[in-house]
Amino acid sequence: MKQRGRHRRRRRGQALRATLAGTALALTAAATLISTSQASGTDSPGGLTPLRAGSVSQLRLHENLTSREALDTLSGNMGGNVGVDGVLRDADRSMRGTADCTEDERAALPVEPTATRAYCWDDADARTSRWRPRSVTTSGDAEDGGAWGTRQVILAGWTHRDGQAAAPGRDEGLARIAFVDATDPDALRYRWVLLVAPRAGGEDFTALRTGLGGMVWYRDKLIVTAEHGEGLLVFDLHRLLRADVDSGAVGRVGHGYSAAGYRYVLPAIGSYDLEGGPCGRDRAVPCFGSLSLDRTTTPDSLVATEAAGGRAERTRLWRYGFSTAAYRTGLLADARGHVDAVEAYTTKGSGISGALSHRPDGARDARWYVARPSDNRDRHGSLWRQSEDGAEAATCTADQSHACWGLGAGSLSYGQRTGELWTLTDAADRRVLYAVPLSSVDGSLG
Repeated sequence: MKQRGRHRRRRRGQALRATLAGTALALTAAATLISTSQASGTDSPGGLTPLRAGSVSQLRLHENLTSREALDTLSGNMGGNVGVDGVLRDADRSMRGTADCTEDERAALPVEPTATRAYCWDDADARTSRWRPRSVTTSGDAEDGGAWGTRQVILAGWTHRDGQAAAPGRDEGLARIAFVDATDPDALRYRWVLLVAPRAGGEDFTALRTGLGGMVWYRDKLIVTAEHGEGLLVFDLHRLLRADVDSGAVGRVGHGYSAAGYRYVLPAIGSYDLEGGPCGRDRAVPCFGSLSLDRTTTPDSLVATEAAGGRAERTRLWRYGFSTAAYRTGLLADARGHVDAVEAYTTKGSGISGALSHRPDGARDARWYVARPSDNRDRHGSLWRQSEDGAEAATCTADQSHACWGLGAGSLSYGQRTGELWTLTDAADRRVLYAVPLSSVDGSLG
């Protein structure tokens, strides 16, 4: 398996750890928070504008589920389901704590508000330029208590990008997920899992080639974005399977199964397709960008953003409700195979890499948080809190800009129990997984 090898780094001295403890990782210039009306610069996304009813209809989805018989056939042929615990017990890579991150990696963290937890990937994953990390979700999304069984778990989605045409034997477009055991905050370990799709009635599978711009783990299901107008893909985390052949092939090989060198695969159990047709044609039907979970709505809801190329004037943000039926755990609310958006807005500008909706206790309306990376790869992104009345963000003391969020900002995930906002950076040699208390974001906005 390609993941094997020496993956542990020597820990730094105790003195260095003591110095870092309790500092909230204030790694760059201090920042001062002011409202948008006071801030210099012109990059504010402004207030949210409700989408007209006719435009909301373009967001309707159609549900397509793979037959249980095909899924059971694949599971049976591959020796049965191993589950999340089975993958984590076999974790073979370690994440580096802040003390072991490089100076460049630490510099990718937010200026304001500062991260309270940060981790860097195993050296082999940190250095690769062909795999791009874009999405994150946690067991804090999956369960009210924040844990999956007895473990705290983080999932991070990466997509292979090398500019080569996708073809058998090539990795271009492959999608994999890092299953991270975060139960011990001082010793995070992870294992890669390849995303696949069943075929031939469950007798075989093929690799999924899709960009993981968004990802939400809710109950026992994982929902991810699919490229090329395909909508959303759905996975069942009880159906994690182990490959028993170590080769570069993907699928059935003789009497066994191979997964391009990966030991574990997660087969899709269905999809949600946009009923308006493939996305991107004159932007009438939006392509999916990022995803997140909002537990403060009734029912809980899936928040989505539009992925728009170029510098579009406005970008759509919307939500779908989750089903409350006991036999449809983790699936979206269904009306005879159709799923309708229950709330939708547009926001000024494009390039949104992550969005989150959350209604604080006692508040009438939800607050929307929108992350936007900079056009300059060496410049930090911005994080805005929005409502229909306007937007607020940090203003960095050093240059009076709003570029105070992480470098190469990714999607957002909020843990209700811990109050932490998780995200990750997607900058070459500066890939960091980190958490910021949502209260720090709100508190700094005054």
